[in-house]
Amino acid sequence: MTLKQRLIADWRWVLKHSWSVRLMLLSAALSGSEVILPLFSDGMPKHLFAVLSFLTVVAAAIARFALQNNREVSNGS
Repeated sequence: MTLKQRLIADWRWVLKHSWSVRLMLLSAALSGSEVILPLFSDGMPKHLFAVLSFLTVVAAAIARFALQNNREVSNGS
């Protein structure tokens, strides 16, 4: 059994406007900061960025299921 993956019809709009996508990108940035910043500063709390990254991933999962404005509403139509 093979599952063919397809993009949704308005994937570009979703990529630009979806809170879950924004939060996942923020989580990726925080994960990168967790690795990079300790190389330049010893004063950072040890697990700050790991905790922030975890919280944004949880928020992204919640946002994935939350009702968000559709294209017609956000364009003022």
